Amino acid sequence: MNLVKVKNHEEMSENACRIIMNKVSSLSSPVLGLATGSTPERLYELLIKEYERKSITFSHVTTFNLDEYVGLGETHSNSYRYFMDHHLFKKIDIPKSRTHVPNGTGGDLKRECHYYEELIENVGGIDLQILGLGLNGHIGFNEPGTPFSAKTHIVDLDFSTRKANARFFRSVKEVPTQAITMGIETILRSKQILLLVSGEQKSEALQRLLDGEVSEEFPASVLRNHPNVTIIADAAAVGMPGTSRNLSTR
Repeated sequence: MNLVKVKNHEEMSENACRIIMNKVSSLSSPVLGLATGSTPERLYELLIKEYERKSITFSHVTTFNLDEYVGLGETHSNSYRYFMDHHLFKKIDIPKSRTHVPNGTGGDLKRECHYYEELIENVGGIDLQILGLGLNGHIGFNEPGTPFSAKTHIVDLDFSTRKANARFFRSVKEVPTQAITMGIETILRSKQILLLVSGEQKSEALQRLLDGEVSEEFPASVLRNHPNVTIIADAAAVGMPGTSRNLSTR
């Protein structure tokens, strides 16, 4: 793993933007794995600005989002399809048919999970996967205890995760209790992974990722076994001046 330490959320987003632009520009049919939430929001704003400057096109890009709440349709303001449409997709030139978010309202959710896996496999896998880091170490919605061998599946959301996401709802009671998420094995099949970590509240989780043991009780720890992971973390999360260092995998 390579750890890139930056000053703040803005610099983290700028670094991530450059990495994505390089990937999109260097491949004929790039496949991006995308995340939602406050961490990548500024990153998407910067990508939109680059598109508006005509510095980049997304017409040849295919995307797969990590997850979606069960029970929220794509027009629901807290669904992840809605988030992506309004924070990125509708503001760039990517065809909607190339954007994929799990369907959390289908009648057969297990079939939807299998279908999502097939879609990713049919395009040759994900070239660059964007991840955030949960307070309990979850990546996507893979909560502690999720087998590292898990593929796209339905998950019962940990209360700590629902509480962290309650700021987007009127109360924690309104946060769905289940989601569809890419599995850990699915994420690990990505050719390159970019983990974005921002804020003092993530410092304990980041430290555990960097120095703790690889364990299913801390899902993000599995990233130590991936050959191509870059972590961009701001000073609040790392607690030291901006530099870079390589970390050996275990």
